[in-house]
Amino acid sequence: MTVRETILSTLHARLSALPATALRGEVLPERVPPAGLLILRDGEPGEPEVTLSPLTYHYQHRAEVEAIVQGADRDLAFDILCESIAAVISADQTLGGLCDWVEADAPQPVDLPVEGAVSLKAAVIPVMIHYSTANPLG
Repeated sequence: MTVRETILSTLHARLSALPATALRGEVLPERVPPAGLLILRDGEPGEPEVTLSPLTYHYQHRAEVEAIVQGADRDLAFDILCESIAAVISADQTLGGLCDWVEADAPQPVDLPVEGAVSLKAAVIPVMIHYSTANPLG
């Protein structure tokens, strides 16, 4: 498994430990679970900085976590969900030594109306992952 895939899989596993349902790269399902929904998107590794001795590619990879809640008390549920994501990331910002650093940026929540149902509250939370690898494909 590549460094990138190992890091993203580990991040997904840690998000999966939360009460919200955590998916990776999936489409938005028809129903949002009561505890909320997280969808980890692999994102973009960006253009690496390169050092030559030894040859190493240093990435600032931008992944995204879509956080979605639905229900009458969605403001509080959204806040709790964001706090739980922050707690998971800040508990170990190297993901067990897999990366140099990982941190989330602030979400910009929006309310999304749903015809015939309670509206959704959602946001894309950018997650910056700093890591190095000897292979530009991994």
